Amino acid sequence: MEWKVPRQPLQEFTPMVHEQSEGVARGAAWEDPHKEPARPPRILVADDQTEMRTLIRKMLVRRGYDVVEASDGPDLVRVLIEGLTAEESRAPDLIITDVRMPGFTGLEVLARLRREQWNTPVILITAFGDVQLHREALRLGAACVLNKPFDMDELRGAVEVALAVTRE
Repeated sequence: MEWKVPRQPLQEFTPMVHEQSEGVARGAAWEDPHKEPARPPRILVADDQTEMRTLIRKMLVRRGYDVVEASDGPDLVRVLIEGLTAEESRAPDLIITDVRMPGFTGLEVLARLRREQWNTPVILITAFGDVQLHREALRLGAACVLNKPFDMDELRGAVEVALAVTRE
């Protein structure tokens, strides 16, 4: 059996044009063109090892996250305060921090955040992850504790889960 398609003259075609702002597409045709585009989640990465911070930052940036870095405990606190007091306040949506850092440990920062009623998820990474540390971190409300060395896919999965929980 042969299929025959009736020939019709081509009708005028009008391409769909997306409204743009500053060179960035504002969304698909079914989205409100006047609505501001969603910002990517901001993740604060704190580790005193530059190589580890860089590795984590690159993985997160490739996946579209906005990443802010801190090199030790006091720098982590400074970045948090600056994010809250900036003209356009933008606290992190997630914190990934090493446990052992100069100044303040990741556990000390986590404990202080929880005392201040801050619910930002925190993923702790450590090269010294004994059972007691894991229990204490979970008691303080850590989203996850990863022992170094860890697989970047494991961290990526933990990030996705922690951010999904905050969106619910």
